[in-house]
Amino acid sequence: MLRARFAALAVLSAIALAGCTQPLIVAPALYAADPDCADVMLSVPDTLGGLDVHATSSQATSSWGDDYPIVARCGVEPPGPTSESCTEVKTPSVTMGWLIEEDGDDWLAVTFGHSPALEMRVPKVRADAAVADVLAEVSDAAALAPTNGLECR
Repeated sequence: MLRARFAALAVLSAIALAGCTQPLIVAPALYAADPDCADVMLSVPDTLGGLDVHATSSQATSSWGDDYPIVARCGVEPPGPTSESCTEVKTPSVTMGWLIEEDGDDWLAVTFGHSPALEMRVPKVRADAAVADVLAEVSDAAALAPTNGLECR
């Protein structure tokens, strides 16, 4: 009888612990405490690229997926005027400018023309040919940051 209770307790404990995952360690951006980041981060989708949101360790950050997570950080330094190519991502409600570059096995995208800026790190294994599709899913939230007068060219 006692052995059956311990076995039942062990099974219940294993089930409870299986739902607990550690937050992803993400360094906060320099301006993560900017109040406008709260509006942006509260509006990012719960599902991105078919992946569920995952807890992170820092303010104004979010991630999606467990293996090869997509990571968002609000409050990175907004890019100034640039001659780099800016990609416009259109949704039904906004057109958002993004500066996109390769960074090893990831795409690194930063909003352009908004401050605070939102940075998205998208593993190529997740969206190598469709990084703009992932960015479109967060563009409505990113557009909540005030504009700073710069536009994609």
